[in-house]
Amino acid sequence: SLFTPKASLLWVGLWFWYFRLPELFSTCVAFSLVADMGFARGDIGNWSMSIWCFCFAMTLIIVLVELWRLPSHFPFYWYNFPVTYACYAALVCLSTSITYSITYVQFLLYGPSRDRAIAATAFSCIASVVYALDVAWVWDWYDLSDIPCYVHTVPGLLKVLETFVAGVIFAFLSNTSLYLHQPALEWCVAVYSICFILAAVVLLLNLGEREYRLPVPFSVYQLVLSLLSVLLYISALVLWPLYQFSEELGGQPQRPSDGDCRDELTYDMCAWDQRLAVAVLTAVNLLVYVADLVYWARQVSVGTED
Repeated sequence: SLFTPKASLLWVGLWFWYFRLPELFSTCVAFSLVADMGFARGDIGNWSMSIWCFCFAMTLIIVLVELWRLPSHFPFYWYNFPVTYACYAALVCLSTSITYSITYVQFLLYGPSRDRAIAATAFSCIASVVYALDVAWVWDWYDLSDIPCYVHTVPGLLKVLETFVAGVIFAFLSNTSLYLHQPALEWCVAVYSICFILAAVVLLLNLGEREYRLPVPFSVYQLVLSLLSVLLYISALVLWPLYQFSEELGGQPQRPSDGDCRDELTYDMCAWDQRLAVAVLTAVNLLVYVADLVYWARQVSVGTED
């Protein structure tokens, strides 16, 4: 065991009061405020509320596991899981705060509903900060040379970013009318899915400490997957904007001012904005995959020289 019972109990107590309790409180208040708005919250409010509710539930499960001293029953080093989850939760709460405020809160009329929405956004921002501090505090608590923590390595953080950005893309692609009419756009969706699965597999192999059971060196395996993902994302970066915004190919180059794109509260996100968001996120994720490719190319080259 890495900790004595007394030290382990102290660790759980400090973590609960410094991080877990504020995480539970802020996410609970955020989704409670939006839930109290009733039908006025719209689809965007329902989506945001489900995110905060999920973060609250997952944090509560982690608290119960730690308070009941169950980490030793897991077949992997337990504390990799809550730290990895905290990385995702920080990113998810931050992105939800931004999306909710830009697409919903700013269009609300002044009144109790607007006040609740602003308060929910504020608590969501607080939650993202606390989750980020949760991750950062591990640097001071652990001697990371002795205890493996994948998300505190460069490739680990890159994998978290790759899967997170892909998850946000999938959220926008829930509107199937964006791509079902065009095979090239369906290919882009397939690219996002394939690359997400590949990155998730690598992440799970590391969290489960199974990366060295592969028949090839792990660095070579990562290099091949990164190269494949970069090539696939390049195709998506070309095809998605081309077929979404080129008028010759049936796209819409200008943002319309009618329908769900009116500059007023429509309880839904403009379809043109969703297309643009996917295009921007595709470029962002391509940059992350390029950074991942450069890192593993260097690792393989150094290993070959050695």
